[in-house]
Amino acid sequence: MKKGQRAPGFELPDQTGTVRSLDALLADGPLTLFFFPAANTPVCTAEACHFRDLTSEFAALGASCAGISTDSVDTQAGFAQAQTLGYPLLSDRDGAVAERFGVKRSGAIGGLLGNFLPVKRQTFVIDTDRTVLAVISGELRANVHADA
Repeated sequence: MKKGQRAPGFELPDQTGTVRSLDALLADGPLTLFFFPAANTPVCTAEACHFRDLTSEFAALGASCAGISTDSVDTQAGFAQAQTLGYPLLSDRDGAVAERFGVKRSGAIGGLLGNFLPVKRQTFVIDTDRTVLAVISGELRANVHADA
């Protein structure tokens, strides 16, 4: 997925089991959607907490954020509770949404790494009409995803 492209629609359960669609997440303004490899890991925790710490800044701009990983709803729930995250964490168990956004590791490219960290760390800033306004990449620099 590149800047200027239209983000694919999806429906995924959040950490409470509530099914969320991309369109519903965009109903109140632009969305910063971040894909992260795995809940409860050091870099992903730092990234998720940085988004948490900036939620008031997102709100001041009329925007919001949500995270997606292949973790289960229960894992997302525990992660959200442990880190007091006040935004949706979506469970993409089969990686289908990650694949549509081009961030799923698989096949020869994913290899062993894909078994443990099936999703690349990548963030998409999406406008209300689903236009991708920005794409932020970086596997180890957690803060750049929320700061951009």
